[in-house]
Amino acid sequence: MTAEATGPLKGVRIVEFAGIGPGPFAAGMLGDMGADVIRLDRVGSRFTAQKFSARGRRVVDVDLKDPQAIENVLKLLEGADALIEGFRPGVMERLGLGPDVVLARNPKLVYGRMTGWGQEGPLAHAAGHDINYISITGALAAIGPKDGRPAAPLNLVGDFGGGALYLVAGILAGIISARATGRGQVVDAAMCDGAVSLMSMFYEFAASGAWKEERESNLLDGGAHFYGAYETKDGKYVSIGSIEPQFYALLREKAGLTDADFDAQMDQSKWPALREKIAAVFRTKTRDEWNAIMEGTDVCYAPVLTMSEAMENAHLKARKTFVEVDGVVQPAPAPRFSATPSSVRKVSAAKLADVVAEWSK
Repeated sequence: MTAEATGPLKGVRIVEFAGIGPGPFAAGMLGDMGADVIRLDRVGSRFTAQKFSARGRRVVDVDLKDPQAIENVLKLLEGADALIEGFRPGVMERLGLGPDVVLARNPKLVYGRMTGWGQEGPLAHAAGHDINYISITGALAAIGPKDGRPAAPLNLVGDFGGGALYLVAGILAGIISARATGRGQVVDAAMCDGAVSLMSMFYEFAASGAWKEERESNLLDGGAHFYGAYETKDGKYVSIGSIEPQFYALLREKAGLTDADFDAQMDQSKWPALREKIAAVFRTKTRDEWNAIMEGTDVCYAPVLTMSEAMENAHLKARKTFVEVDGVVQPAPAPRFSATPSSVRKVSAAKLADVVAEWSK
């Protein structure tokens, strides 16, 4: 952990309006990569105590109902490269901080807007959460057991994958464009848009007739006997992804799958029965016993670990994938840069006037 900014974004200035979920995650990624992120917390808000999600930022308490505070925020934004906000459409405009006002003060600013439904459309002003945003995209309907309800993939697909990561990409692209052209712009990052984009390969499969809408009927949704998770003798789970013929052959060798029915790997009519047979095989040994047989081979195998187990995993430990900050173990910055490595910085309090003065130099 370091107090000084490192990483490829050193010198980039970001103003983050405090929120939950994807906005803070996006700002945290930019901060890990070296950006100077100033987080504006509303005085007395529930976000003020969220020091974990605010890592790497300077946090400023500000009363956005105070006209003088709004003027100071506008002065701060004059020295910024980008802004991140995650309010419903129209909120920033009512505060006097909408794109027209801000871009008039700083034409090079990249104005990042993070919402679930987007800035326009019939649902734009409706409340929602990750599970709702991915429900209309085809993503949620494709995940889960065939004979059960769709399985919520935590909030990874909407909030973080389709939201935060697309916002980060949009902000970085916007900064590159602004530095080349002198013109900033608004980045409308909607989680429903991002989730649809993440589904691109599956929409392509469907268009070609290679994807069925019934869950657990396809190559990558648990339908194939050689791609999925299986329970072990001790009630834990392992995963296999032996798609390629050579990896599938190794799976058969390691698991003792000698039945001739396994010869027709891609015969989908046999997948349900073969899945039952493989499930029975994996239940004959504990997870640790299967690790000893398959881990590190080309079977495409891994144990299914809990979060606490993941922190103790030998591979992740060797890569220092987790770091400890103020006694809390948490994910390290990703991705990694060879020449300008990222680092984790502590949260620190700051005064708005001080930051304005610093950025105006």
